Amino acid sequence: MWRWVAGMALLAGVLAGCGAAGDADETASPRSAPAKATDAAGASGASGSAGAAAASGGTLGGPGTACELPVSFETAARWTAEAVRSGGGSAGSGGTEEQPQELLYQGPVALACEVDAKPAGHIGFLRVYTGKPGNADARGVLEAFVAAENGASEEKYRSFKAGGLSGVEVEYLYTSEILDETKKEHALAVATADGPVVLHLGGIDTEEHAAMLPAFELAKRTLRTV
Repeated sequence: MWRWVAGMALLAGVLAGCGAAGDADETASPRSAPAKATDAAGASGASGSAGAAAASGGTLGGPGTACELPVSFETAARWTAEAVRSGGGSAGSGGTEEQPQELLYQGPVALACEVDAKPAGHIGFLRVYTGKPGNADARGVLEAFVAAENGASEEKYRSFKAGGLSGVEVEYLYTSEILDETKKEHALAVATADGPVVLHLGGIDTEEHAAMLPAFELAKRTLRTV
């Protein structure tokens, strides 16, 4: 339910912005330019590799960045990051977004950071989840993460290496019973001494997901421990 509520709120905000922009140019669309770039580059293949490389907008995860995490990675240009902590559901001070406690957890990990694609013209987030230190392996954490997402199906897991880390990624379909639609999603997990980390890329639909996939690939390719 919280995914539906969050998605509807995000869509309402985007549509409101489109209405304001329509006075200046009725043919303009916030997704038109990114969609053309995606068409030229091509959609992602079965391996999950994006057809176009995302331009880097900087590194996230280290000390002094918007989200201090057990790992660092490069974010796509114009995507904006905000740390997440439990609270009453309103924006907190210091650029930290507060969320109700029950919305933070998915399987063995908790939401720690959201990287918003809206400034880059897309509708979706790259979300970062972290877990407690222990002996959990990346595959087990990722499987539990996907299992906790009611509506996930057709999972395809594969291993990857980046920056001295060995991880597992998954491509799968998510079906919303409320919205009665199915879309692609991607996630990856790595295990660190400070606990597991999961990166998840959603999107309002499969088209937006494909357009944002280069940002996910950039993050995966540049993953490092902090």
